[in-house]
Amino acid sequence: MTQYKIYHNPRCSKSRQTLALIEEAGIEPEIVLYLENTPSTDELAAVIKKLGISARDLLRKGEEEYKSLGLSNTELSDQSLIEAMSQNPRLIERPIVVANDRAVLGRPPENVLELIG
Repeated sequence: MTQYKIYHNPRCSKSRQTLALIEEAGIEPEIVLYLENTPSTDELAAVIKKLGISARDLLRKGEEEYKSLGLSNTELSDQSLIEAMSQNPRLIERPIVVANDRAVLGRPPENVLELIG
């Protein structure tokens, strides 16, 4: 049986829309309020691997922390970026939906249909 998890920010419209699509499909995902329960570096690394993207691709580049921490520096390793996201969860792009060994970014929310459809 597929286990679904959404890294969710209820203040984000895309996150709310993604969660609604999942629930409309009759799925009750585990909801992780990642701003309150920040994923560990290992958990983030595993999610990034499931997404099939680089750590840089998961960064919210418009956040103040992105600028103040100098995260635009292309010399930084994925591990450094993952540590920054774990310490500053606002930097994590949202929402992320994980289904077993696969994951998608809910931008746009319809991306989640790949996992549930």
